Amino acid sequence: MPLRARQRCHAALTAALALAAAAVLSAAPPASAADTWTEVGSDRADPLTESQGLTSVEVPANSPNHYTGIGTIPADVSSRGWNHVGDPDASYNGYYIEPYQADSGNAKMFRVQAPGGTWSEYGHTLSSGEALNNSWVAISPDGQWMLAGEYGTMSRFLVFPTPGVNASTSPSANLPQASTVNLDHAVRDVQGCDFSGPTTLLCSSDDPAGTLFGITKPLLQVDLSAQPGGTSDVSGHVTALRQLPLRSSCSGTFEVEGIDYDRRDGTLRVIVVSPGFCVLTDSKTYRFKRS
Repeated sequence: MPLRARQRCHAALTAALALAAAAVLSAAPPASAADTWTEVGSDRADPLTESQGLTSVEVPANSPNHYTGIGTIPADVSSRGWNHVGDPDASYNGYYIEPYQADSGNAKMFRVQAPGGTWSEYGHTLSSGEALNNSWVAISPDGQWMLAGEYGTMSRFLVFPTPGVNASTSPSANLPQASTVNLDHAVRDVQGCDFSGPTTLLCSSDDPAGTLFGITKPLLQVDLSAQPGGTSDVSGHVTALRQLPLRSSCSGTFEVEGIDYDRRDGTLRVIVVSPGFCVLTDSKTYRFKRS
């Protein structure tokens, strides 16, 4: 979530008894042939601690899903200017990573928890033309590479060695961009992606316009030409699968947030934050199964 969107979210939280005055977004459904994921349930998403992202955690066994939100940022982290956390991910061998951004500057930060519980921080100095926002991370199934995304209208994802996992990384050194995923179709306001297979990503888009795919707030699939890694770029074919649920007792502007695919039971989860006062009452983490 960029600064302007975060300010909107903060305003809704601090003025919880006031309804937001916003235009109702288009809700035209896609063709039924594109509906490859079917909604099977939902859970309330707490606006302070479950409003930015989530990931399923396999190590240690039986761990609960990890969520991020305004209220999950440690005080010592926010005091140093890292006041926004995005959609996290966890490697299959137990490394958990949160993406952080600040309101200004020329760097991003990735906060890593090792399987033993120890935290470390990895800084990345922006490359030429790279956006400041740090919306999400997605760790490749082999654990060695991490994708990250920029907010806005983009035709690429960034690829990094996975901090804490890839032997080339160190908290004391800049985390370099290794390569790029070049998309064959522009995407807008992607809030999260997760691998559902070695070369397949599922992504949640907060696109409010609907001009790119004919629907607002789409669930996207990105099929990569090869597994990401090293200095070689790969291409990504983008498909819009369906519109994500936009249901609330309040009318106004919804915000699609993070996404998680749990390979253990095939469940896809996506957070959708409700407009206005209803951010407190009926924001949801929606669950989907492949149909």
